[in-house]
Amino acid sequence: MTLRQRLSQDLKGAQLKKEELRVSVLRLLFASLNNREIDKRTELTEEEVIEAIIFEVKKRREAIAAFRQGNRPALAEKEEKERLILEAYLPQAISESELRGIIKEVIEATSAQTINDLGRVMKELMPRIKKLGRAEGHLVNSLVKEMLAEVLNSNLSEN
Repeated sequence: MTLRQRLSQDLKGAQLKKEELRVSVLRLLFASLNNREIDKRTELTEEEVIEAIIFEVKKRREAIAAFRQGNRPALAEKEEKERLILEAYLPQAISESELRGIIKEVIEATSAQTINDLGRVMKELMPRIKKLGRAEGHLVNSLVKEMLAEVLNSNLSEN
């Protein structure tokens, strides 16, 4: 069963159970998926559906931060519930230790030495991460920067 089929089944189940929030979230997700298909002019792949869900989760996180900053706890709570519904459809996240191991391999493979090599490392790294699961982009970016700084420091101390 594809992710899209699972979403469709869950939407029908939520409608029967009269789960208003879940129905609303899934309908908005389907609207987003349909818009992406219209733009692409073909059906979305499983990976593209996951990317759309990740995008929707990111929107919810940004809204939560904005509502908390604006002292609107009720709206922040609603967005948090929506985020949790959407995250249930995402693959399990890669652990930080596993992520560090992959980053180390890529840094060695690309012979990255400084922070200037960040783009080259990220270009090689992101497809590998997508195949294994998911990871927050900002976490990946900060870990790569941290590990490149370690490489630079170790190279400087050797000289």
